[in-house]
Amino acid sequence: MTASRTRRIIDEAGVDSVLHAAEQHARAKGYRVVITVVDPAGNMLALRRTPGAQVASSTVAVDKARTAAIFARPSRDIEQQVSSGRLGALALHGAVALTGGIPLRAEGEVVGAIGTSGETPDQDESVSLAGAAVSFTTTEVPALSYETARRVAETVGTAATGRGVAPVAAVVDAEGHLVYLWRPDAAQVASVGVATDKARTAAIYRRPSKDFEDQAAGGRPSALHLARAVPLQGGMPLLVDGHVIGAVGVSGASSADEDQELAVLGAEAPSLHNAATYIPRQKVHEQFRTGGLLLQTPGYKLDAGCRTGPGAVELHDYETDIMHVVHGRATVVTGEDRHLLNEGDVLVIPSGVPHQFVDVTAPFFYLVTKVRS
Repeated sequence: MTASRTRRIIDEAGVDSVLHAAEQHARAKGYRVVITVVDPAGNMLALRRTPGAQVASSTVAVDKARTAAIFARPSRDIEQQVSSGRLGALALHGAVALTGGIPLRAEGEVVGAIGTSGETPDQDESVSLAGAAVSFTTTEVPALSYETARRVAETVGTAATGRGVAPVAAVVDAEGHLVYLWRPDAAQVASVGVATDKARTAAIYRRPSKDFEDQAAGGRPSALHLARAVPLQGGMPLLVDGHVIGAVGVSGASSADEDQELAVLGAEAPSLHNAATYIPRQKVHEQFRTGGLLLQTPGYKLDAGCRTGPGAVELHDYETDIMHVVHGRATVVTGEDRHLLNEGDVLVIPSGVPHQFVDVTAPFFYLVTKVRS
């Protein structure tokens, strides 16, 4: 698989720099606090306690840092909303309305966060601000883009449609958060959650979710107790140069085995679609005899068209047709315009434009590239 984008995160040396600066400030003031640094998704990277810090602050500091990281703002902002009467802010998933969490930014991007707990809100925040103010190092890692997530999910969708099944395909980022969902009309409702659970398991444990199903079935029932994991096959990690950038989960095909097969196809999608496709002349000629697809991907299709007479009005909401005439003549109406097509001509019909073949000299052969809008 190839990476379509990268992101910056605080590295180990950067974490040490931030914690050292924060701890120096806390000790100079005599504060008894817990200080923690988390990654951009709110997962703890490191924690320090000054002498006398209360035990409960270990959890609260992480909560504050996570809030600052995933909401990309100081946790004070959430507390101020609640104090101002917006009680609904207490329902924000993953947030705590407690001052003391500060995002860590590099070139405008949130690369982590620091949280402090143990003293007054203002004192806690002062410690975190001291840590965030220091210069720290970061590293660049491959990351899942929306376009790659869409391509993975729709690769599953294309394969599933060809098999006559209607599962749900969920694609999540490296931290298990949903990025893209493919849900056909015939899919069962329960598969939305199950597909996401499988994908999250594969992402955060960096392995196929099938591993845990095999463990549970093979005499290790304790695999059922793994945090945020489901022991169900059908989840596959997405890898770039050894880095897990996310995962795909599939649920609702004809069987658990088919869920797994489709997830594997999805995990291979980016590398498959970055490769060139060669179609021999003989295959092209054979396909022209009846008409039909030469190539189908989530982003585009290549059709060998064959017409022997006029056709019905067509309209594609999400596809642009690019027609190249190979043999014969035909007249195509698009809106108020008429186009006489001869061998070698090209006609581009954008999505949303009705079109109709009204006159055809048989046989009429043409290549159509259908590009998804």
